[in-house]
Amino acid sequence: MSKITTELLLERAVPRSTRLRKIETLNLSRLQLKTGDLDPRLFSRLRHLQKLDLSDNFLDKFPNGLTLPDLRVLNCNNNKLEDVTALKQFPLLEELTYENNVYLTLNDDYKVMFLLQNLRLLNGKDITKLANHVRRVNSRKLTSKVTAHWEKFFRDQFPEKYTPEQVKSIKKKFLKSVQTNVVYGPSSLSEFTRWRVKMIAEELLARSLGLDLNTDPEPEEKMDDSEEESTKSPEEAAEDVDQVGDFSSYINNVTVTTSKRKRNNSKPGSGNKRSKTQANAKEEAEDVSAEPLHFLQCHSKGNSREDFKTQLWSCAFEPLLDCGARKGELLKSSSRTVATCGGESVCLIDCETGTVLKKYKVATEEFFSVAWTTLTMVISNNRKKSHNILAAAGRRGIVKLIHVVADFCYGEIKAHKKPIATLCFSPTRETHLFTASYDKRIVLWDIGIPDCDYNFKASQLLRLETLSIPLRIALVPTCPDHYLLAGCEDGCFAWNIKLDKEQKSRPFEAVFQFPNEDGGLTTSHRVDGLAFLNDDVLVSKSSKPRCIYLWSWSRSFDTKGKGCQRTVSAVILAELEWSPTDLSYLTLSTCPAKDYVFCGDEQGSVWMYNLSNYSTAWSSAKGKRSDRRIPPTQILKWPELRENGKQLSEVLINNVVSDPTFTYLVVLTSVNITAIWKKS
Repeated sequence: MSKITTELLLERAVPRSTRLRKIETLNLSRLQLKTGDLDPRLFSRLRHLQKLDLSDNFLDKFPNGLTLPDLRVLNCNNNKLEDVTALKQFPLLEELTYENNVYLTLNDDYKVMFLLQNLRLLNGKDITKLANHVRRVNSRKLTSKVTAHWEKFFRDQFPEKYTPEQVKSIKKKFLKSVQTNVVYGPSSLSEFTRWRVKMIAEELLARSLGLDLNTDPEPEEKMDDSEEESTKSPEEAAEDVDQVGDFSSYINNVTVTTSKRKRNNSKPGSGNKRSKTQANAKEEAEDVSAEPLHFLQCHSKGNSREDFKTQLWSCAFEPLLDCGARKGELLKSSSRTVATCGGESVCLIDCETGTVLKKYKVATEEFFSVAWTTLTMVISNNRKKSHNILAAAGRRGIVKLIHVVADFCYGEIKAHKKPIATLCFSPTRETHLFTASYDKRIVLWDIGIPDCDYNFKASQLLRLETLSIPLRIALVPTCPDHYLLAGCEDGCFAWNIKLDKEQKSRPFEAVFQFPNEDGGLTTSHRVDGLAFLNDDVLVSKSSKPRCIYLWSWSRSFDTKGKGCQRTVSAVILAELEWSPTDLSYLTLSTCPAKDYVFCGDEQGSVWMYNLSNYSTAWSSAKGKRSDRRIPPTQILKWPELRENGKQLSEVLINNVVSDPTFTYLVVLTSVNITAIWKKS
């Protein structure tokens, strides 16, 4: 039931009133109101309301249809507003304040200046001159650019007679292209510019083609929000952000060739069918299980389209917020938003649309790793709300903590004096973060939970000593608070990480032996890929060419064994056939829910292994090692990408990651290209 009643409105009127239609000033502050409490049917009776105070509530947006035709002054300070476009329903508004709404940015200021033609004061400042510039000069410049883009690239694509399907297709391509390529003003206003460009483009199409304007606009997609240092305000930090480019919007002659290797029952010489994909595919193998969606170049240094040298290293899918699902269910699902890192930037990408939603940049950094956690934060009046937090780290040894919804890098942890190779959050303790560094240490941190003012306190809980640089880390799924494994430059190791021990600095508890090329066993080899396929089976890639091992954690490591620094033999279950290259740091990943392993190679290909037929046998205590190497189920070949007529060559696949349901596959390369495939 709504908190607002007719009696409350009459009582809170200034002065008190006996009829709703006579109220001119109304104070509804400090009532813990939510958006659903603003009943349009009740508010429509406030026909002569001129001043409204809604400060110090919990409003996240304004519902449409409030119908306050005479509203002149509105106070929305200290709420949780995320969007301002609904304010256009108050066309006579002259004074507006919405300070201390952490989700609103400078871009929202410009939106209200454009939408509210009579607005004079915004957050106590006279914006008359700036607003006129936004409404006239800015609009004129953008209209000119949008029109030029249409005339140059799209006008001639229309035949004299066109079908509704052709119109729809051209409209979709034009809106995406124009929002990507039309740039104007400072980068801190890129979201506003993109919003206006879309609006102008739709008006242009309506005039030129007789189309109806979209009266139900799509949800806003923010781009280029950045925090460089935690001491800066969101507005200051946004000045340091570059524009983001969509690689797929300007690359020419994309040829996508994929191949699928079948197991022993495949017929030799089977032919290929020809079909088209969304990325201009010209060849596609029979029964291909994944197709290319997007090729993006969004980590360029200085936003240069000539940058094909920036290495992309890590990506992680954003988890779904808990909406009543159990923890185990959440771990098997995710959103379609992925965080990628490489060079000086971290990007958030919508895998379905290929849109770069946000971009964070630190000019002096080179990011190597990203990881997500979900923190339950107290926001106000002891109310709790879950928010996804992104941690990013790299060459400077500093962990950046980013509140994604608020577009705010709220803090940093100076974790190591040398670069951080990889990050990992505990699946059971939301504030526990492991950082593995070139200083030959793995450190467990409690990052704390920020308060409503983003104050937080991080503390070091544990330090694990390694003999060489840790490259990949993995927590044992059945006991993630007890054991951690690390693939290092010189071996694979395990530590006891139980916090009930007093010892804060610990050596490794075991080092694993693997077969070497001479038929013997060795502990000394580079392990640059490490991940669990299920609760027991580990997948690791070492410096030994052409081989990826699958081995059993429970049968290799006796948790009841005594003493530290034991040497134990890895119980090998199978070997996966892989590339003959001796290049290192082409890491692997797994999709436990689908029993898949992924690994890229030195030729731009992605090797995919569906191991569902083997997992049952491996789970048996008597499970034997497979006698032959398991070939890939499918190999996705790198497409022939051309820029200015020149084919991109020598593409290394540094990382391949799928979402938990294996809907999307994100491929990170050595040539500054993020490729997104979708399982068909």
